[in-house]
Amino acid sequence: MEIIIIASFVLGILILHKPVAFLFNKIYIKQQFRKFLSSETFYHSVVSSHVKYYNRLGLEDQRKFLFRTFLFKKAKRFHYIEVQESAEMPILVSAVAVQLTFGLEKFMLNYFSDIFILRDDYHYGFYSRPFMGHVDQSGIYLSWDNFIKGLSGQMPDCNIGLHEMGHALAYVNFITATEEDKNFIKEFPKFSKVAKPIFSGMQLGNKNLLGDYAATNYHEFWAVAVEMFFESPVRFKHELPELYQSMTRVLNQDPLSALKGKLTIIRRSAERETEGNNSKKKAII
Repeated sequence: MEIIIIASFVLGILILHKPVAFLFNKIYIKQQFRKFLSSETFYHSVVSSHVKYYNRLGLEDQRKFLFRTFLFKKAKRFHYIEVQESAEMPILVSAVAVQLTFGLEKFMLNYFSDIFILRDDYHYGFYSRPFMGHVDQSGIYLSWDNFIKGLSGQMPDCNIGLHEMGHALAYVNFITATEEDKNFIKEFPKFSKVAKPIFSGMQLGNKNLLGDYAATNYHEFWAVAVEMFFESPVRFKHELPELYQSMTRVLNQDPLSALKGKLTIIRRSAERETEGNNSKKKAII
């Protein structure tokens, strides 16, 4: 009899786990959205001053972008190494992560609890060359000097924030499998079908807009492609049209659509489609 009771209890937990978790998450999101509203103006002032991508979005998507930025920042521990901390730093780092994942359902990169912001180039491990950023099991590392130059356009076609978040996105989906996004997982093999012949050609000496560093290994090819996708979408689409289209599918967004004043996101989630005309003030993530 005890075995039957225990088995029934375990079965009940398994059956109710998802709906209960969904309910708690919904309550949590509503609570966080109310907190977010009090700081929305400040977030807008910071992000709009530095992130061009954000300024091309419609008002509804801007609110979604800022709320995701708020949630991402809240979930991370930021560490500052030989650099003076400011209120803008974690917001901008979070905003760049949100830019990359804006078309995806999973955007928290939740394996990474720690983000390290360093002053400028640094040395890592046994490598002789200096690093601008890297990702490993201990966290996401970014040099602030290079990060802010990338945002401001001082380093053309180079955005270290997007580059490292590209590594982090692949990390959580394929290495740790801790935050698998259905669209990303589904489309990445199709991306690779287009990308790997280009990558192989680059390793043989072929040149293209991605540059020599993208030929280092396939991980770097992906991260550089992420940078170019957002930093030089017109040139990217013109020179590597098939690769560009595969990027729009794997990230579920098209920066060129934003340039034309259209919505950035290619496909809306079923939830967004059914909720179409609901109030803009609700917690949309």
